[in-house]
Amino acid sequence: MKYGNISTGSEEASLAAKEILRFGGNAFDAAVSAVFVSMTSEFSLTGAFGGGTLLGIKDNKTPFVYDFFVNSPYKNNNKSEFVNINVDFGETSQKFNIGKGSIATPGNLMGLMEIQRKYGKLDIKDVLQNAIYIANNGVKITSYQGYIISLIKPILEYDTSTNNLYLKNNKLIKEGDIFKNTAFGNFLSLLAKKGHNYFYNGNGLNPILKSLDNESNLTKNDFLNYKTYKRKAKSIDFKNHVVYTNSTPSHGGPLIIFLLKLLKESKIKINNDNLIYAMNITSKARETACINPELESEINNIFDDENFKEYLNEFKENNPKFSKPIDGFGSTTHVSVLDKQGNAASITTTNGEGCGHTIPEYGIMMNNMLGEEDLNPFGFHNWTTKRRLPTMLSPIIITKNNRPKFIFGSGGSNRIRSANIQVILNLLVHRMNLHDAISKPRLHLEGNTLFHEPNTKFSINKNINLKSFKSKSLFFGGVNAVSKKSSVSDERRGGHSIID
Repeated sequence: MKYGNISTGSEEASLAAKEILRFGGNAFDAAVSAVFVSMTSEFSLTGAFGGGTLLGIKDNKTPFVYDFFVNSPYKNNNKSEFVNINVDFGETSQKFNIGKGSIATPGNLMGLMEIQRKYGKLDIKDVLQNAIYIANNGVKITSYQGYIISLIKPILEYDTSTNNLYLKNNKLIKEGDIFKNTAFGNFLSLLAKKGHNYFYNGNGLNPILKSLDNESNLTKNDFLNYKTYKRKAKSIDFKNHVVYTNSTPSHGGPLIIFLLKLLKESKIKINNDNLIYAMNITSKARETACINPELESEINNIFDDENFKEYLNEFKENNPKFSKPIDGFGSTTHVSVLDKQGNAASITTTNGEGCGHTIPEYGIMMNNMLGEEDLNPFGFHNWTTKRRLPTMLSPIIITKNNRPKFIFGSGGSNRIRSANIQVILNLLVHRMNLHDAISKPRLHLEGNTLFHEPNTKFSINKNINLKSFKSKSLFFGGVNAVSKKSSVSDERRGGHSIID
């Protein structure tokens, strides 16, 4: 490795990260640059006013979490706009909600800027240069992005504020078209000069509040009081490695560690049948342990000795009473970078599916996180105090002898944890190489419905509904991963990897 290895969701993002590494930047500079480029090259998956999480390693030290996910607002506006829409995958469909009432307090902008300032090496103007160029000059819509655009067509056509961006000759842009967003390019130029505080507590907040037009739950105080947090990563010793991931108030990271602990302490044979049982117990654990929307760290109850013992015994019985299903499409993307100094950045960001409205001055569609069922397990708009939403974002770093060995993560809403878990097991239990671990067919349990790709082996048929996909699908996530010797992007989501 001369400079570093990179895996992102688009060629433009990977090339931007490569240029940053060659310019003298580190993994954090490169990853942040790639994410900002992704806001144009994968505009349907992430955005400046969404949320995210970094799992990072600085100078070969212990991995840490940098949490910049979205908050619920302070107040609940019962007159806010909240509209239900379906996404059709062909083999299945899922529902979600958009409108200004679906917008949560965003964290991407602040989090990414702070990460680069605290852990990067370069001037922010150099880090943002590629993103500004891409936004102003455009990118060609790939087949994968074209497919995503077709899925979320009702959102992109929802409001006239989006027409100038996403319509060409009165038709929704598609594969092969050039997508430009000069308003976003101007926004990034302003960001490079003014910094993120200008948009959270300065005059840059005014166009945002104007666009919300009292049809949202957000107020000026939500922006003024938003904070990012550096947290200790959640981890487990597993198969002579240490698996690190996101920690509370995230649900995704703790649930991954919980499932791995079930498999480890049960000493049961690890195959797809037992994985399905473990997925069900894990979902039930979340369902039974998390009952109070005011308690951010309630998910940790699943690790209490008495509670875990009960879950473990139920797992060993292999007689499942299924958890309730949760819908969620999850427009999410992941960037993994490992540099030659031993710095690692594993960043997952999301915009939900987008709220359906664009801020015209900035060319930015805000998130719809308050409309994602998986992020609101207690019901929509059911809070009385500000809190982090319980995200499934769970970037992964696996170490061996205190050195980073695998860095990866996935998009896919509530399928993020099932995608990441299967890659972990493929790497550490089945001892596959990185490419095969990601390429192997996946499954996902939702309630008593088992979704699976072709050639997935399992024998469970009791009280379970099967949803069979004809080919590998973005429904099952998109894992982008690097190691010291390899870089792999998931074919399911059209990613791009570079070994440099």
